[in-house]
Amino acid sequence: MSGVKLLDKLLDGVGVEWKALESCATIERGRRVTKSALSPEKKYPVFSGGVTPMGFYDAFNQKKNTITIVKYGTAGFVNFIEADFWANDVCYCIKPGAALNNRYLFYYLKRHQYDIQLLATDAIPAHLPTEAVSTYKIPIPCPENTERSLKIQAEIVRILDTCTEITAELAAELALELAARKKQYDYYRDQLLSFEGERVDWKSLPEMSLDFGRGKSRHRPRNDERLYGGEIPFIQTGDIRGAAHVITQYSQTYNEFGLMQSKLWPTGTLCITIAANIAETSILGFDACFPDSVIGFVADPNKTTSGYVEYLLQSTKTKLEKKGKEKSSAQSNINLETFEQLKLPFPSLAKQARIVAILDKFDALTISISEGLRREIELRQKQYEHYRDLLLSFPKPEEVVA
Repeated sequence: MSGVKLLDKLLDGVGVEWKALESCATIERGRRVTKSALSPEKKYPVFSGGVTPMGFYDAFNQKKNTITIVKYGTAGFVNFIEADFWANDVCYCIKPGAALNNRYLFYYLKRHQYDIQLLATDAIPAHLPTEAVSTYKIPIPCPENTERSLKIQAEIVRILDTCTEITAELAAELALELAARKKQYDYYRDQLLSFEGERVDWKSLPEMSLDFGRGKSRHRPRNDERLYGGEIPFIQTGDIRGAAHVITQYSQTYNEFGLMQSKLWPTGTLCITIAANIAETSILGFDACFPDSVIGFVADPNKTTSGYVEYLLQSTKTKLEKKGKEKSSAQSNINLETFEQLKLPFPSLAKQARIVAILDKFDALTISISEGLRREIELRQKQYEHYRDLLLSFPKPEEVVA
């Protein structure tokens, strides 16, 4: 049954009245609490303008299952807090009256979150006026019969809760499947690269390279606009982390002035991050520059390949991350010397090629599962939003449409 026909069946010919939010719900402002009063050890989350709490406090001023709408900053963002919490003064707390189902109101407001956000001022930070929230229209089915109205609202909530639950369960199941496949892949990769009982050469990365070192970005300040906007790719740590084995995209470019104070690395260079996210790796799919927070490894083709070395570093990533955290409690980082001293196993080129071929297949399978997971979740989310939109698309009288 389509969403439209289902909504028609639920209404069964009854009317819908559009009421200002203030006439069918109580709207309260939160109360300010300063960051200095917050602590991770305290019990109650403090919500301000985001999805996650800004901290924790030793008291609460709102009970669980309360709808909030952000007043300042991310003005218009609608949330549903499922635990007792402290509402800061930058959000409105919405409490429906006896004729309005709490979840029904949340679903309707969340469905129209974008419209509510448009009601905010252009000031910095954005400000959602109290009057805009108070006068926002809410559809009440069968307003002359509260019992029947609540039954209709409850059935809409039941359907949407079920859709939400199914979507969440599917996402969790697919994520577990991906994690299991990734764990299986890691196991076989580590087994292939263990070489227990075999005679292999243990060499450092400089010994196996034609070029090995940190990227360059000598100019200060680094964000000088004169460096950027040309045609030379400038790879950053986020580009490496977001790539699947080979870097094919980039978010920043150098011009000729930028290139003069940097270094151009050739296609096929293995990029290795050494700050924040340690030992994230990917291979350049084009000539590019990168900063000194990235190490470049250009393989000596008579000794090894970038693909083989990347798999070696993936296998030792956990140890490298641990070493990086030992060096700095504030931010994980590691230096060039660590990689210069790191000894890694190198069998014959033929065996390296066989290992890479096997791991490439495993890697492709993992990527395929990951992409399938993302597509399936997106599809389910779109299906949910489709039915939510249909179920909450109540007919409006001409004067409301006007």
